[in-house]
Amino acid sequence: MVSNWQQPVLALAALAQACAAVKQLARHGQLSEEFNRDALLNSVLQQQPESFTAIYGGTANLQFGLKVLLAQIGATREKDVEITRYMVGALALARRLERKPQALQKLGERITQLERQQSQFMFEQGTVISGMAGAYSDFISPLGRPLQIHGKPALLQQQTIQNQIRALLLVAIRSAILWRQVGGKRRHFLFSRRRMVATALELLRNAHPSSPDSESSV
Repeated sequence: MVSNWQQPVLALAALAQACAAVKQLARHGQLSEEFNRDALLNSVLQQQPESFTAIYGGTANLQFGLKVLLAQIGATREKDVEITRYMVGALALARRLERKPQALQKLGERITQLERQQSQFMFEQGTVISGMAGAYSDFISPLGRPLQIHGKPALLQQQTIQNQIRALLLVAIRSAILWRQVGGKRRHFLFSRRRMVATALELLRNAHPSSPDSESSV
């Protein structure tokens, strides 16, 4: 039984936000500020955060993800099948990764190296994104059937877009692992959906007191 629903819901919101960002990049090649791309990417490098919300730089950075999550699991007609497919795929890849302790350990070592490059040597964000994309290719892609990303061929063929997509998928998988670590279970989507929706709405209210193609394998 989950005693603190906020943590698993925030992890799912981060997962949803990263998957929505992947869709946006593949189709439009750029992200608006609401996606908080850098906060998502930095979450992967947070190995010893002060708190759970500190992983993402605060709940405010996941407002868009909370809205996406509500659209996916709430009683609405705004569900996005493509985002759902990416989320389910990321959750499956996270489970596969957890069954490969050596791969998980090596991925952790690579991420630690990237964090050190960013914090000590002030590597540019593009270099860190490229490193995260490389980590995805080295440790996630070999786990099984790759995710099929739909979008414009001219965008999906660009290395910078490919790197961002892979880095964001790494964010999604990290968030999926965090979701499991804080008590998230697949059965919650069936039996605890109302509780998850209520928690997401509460988190949004606290943030805003005044308001309630083609394919590419990665």
